[in-house]
Amino acid sequence: MKSSRFVLLLLLMSLLVTQADALTRNELNQITFEQKIGQQVSTDLRFRDSGGEAIRLRDCLGNKPTLLVLGYFHCPMLCTFINNGLIEAMQELRLSVGRDFDVVDLSIDPRESSALAATKKAEYVKLYGRHGADRSWHFLTGDEMAIQRVARETGFHFAYDPQTNEFAHPSGVMVLTPEGKISRYFFGVNFSPSELREAILAAGKNQNGSMIQRLALICYHYNPINGKYGGLVMSIVRVSGVATALALAAFVVFMAGRDRRTRRQLGLNHGPADGSVSRPYQ
Repeated sequence: MKSSRFVLLLLLMSLLVTQADALTRNELNQITFEQKIGQQVSTDLRFRDSGGEAIRLRDCLGNKPTLLVLGYFHCPMLCTFINNGLIEAMQELRLSVGRDFDVVDLSIDPRESSALAATKKAEYVKLYGRHGADRSWHFLTGDEMAIQRVARETGFHFAYDPQTNEFAHPSGVMVLTPEGKISRYFFGVNFSPSELREAILAAGKNQNGSMIQRLALICYHYNPINGKYGGLVMSIVRVSGVATALALAAFVVFMAGRDRRTRRQLGLNHGPADGSVSRPYQ
């Protein structure tokens, strides 16, 4: 299962590399997730919560470890997969949002509204499905200066494409200590529940995790052949469809071969002793 997910991830990365050419090559090269383990995030920065109230980042930490997700709420592409993957991993944990750790989704788009943040919050909290998560899962919007500062401190490098009103950015999740220092990074869209649990517990003890291999998808999609932009959702569906079709074809071939072998064995075991062919009564 893990190997198939890794192959799918590589396929998606190659697809994005070949199709993400609207921004300049230099701009795309700058879109990385730089690991700054031990870096203190400025917790005095002000943002707006999903209710439109001014709030400092430190107010979202709650003296507990915090999972920090940077993206944007109207994103039609990878951001949804990041949060869905995170929710799937969190649902496997005995640790719970609110009781053991907090979650902060911070929009990198300064134009996004608190109303949109509230919509996303309701969607993800419902999907998570555990009581009390709404009080400790924060969806924040803010001005460009505050956003850029958090992005620099966390090594989250992104770019805006005005032609499509979309952001090209890396994917992943950061684990912060209760004081707001970066303890661990998780890249991609699938997260190991056991590793996530270990990272949360370590962050709660103000311990830093180790550097991990840089394997982060870019949330951006452009088709240079027809000059049109498309959702990454369709790309994932296509790649997943091909992988599923190949798996089904292999399964059918395997079962057909096994059925032929079984029939041959039955014919050998139950045929006439003299080797003659039995004929039906006429």
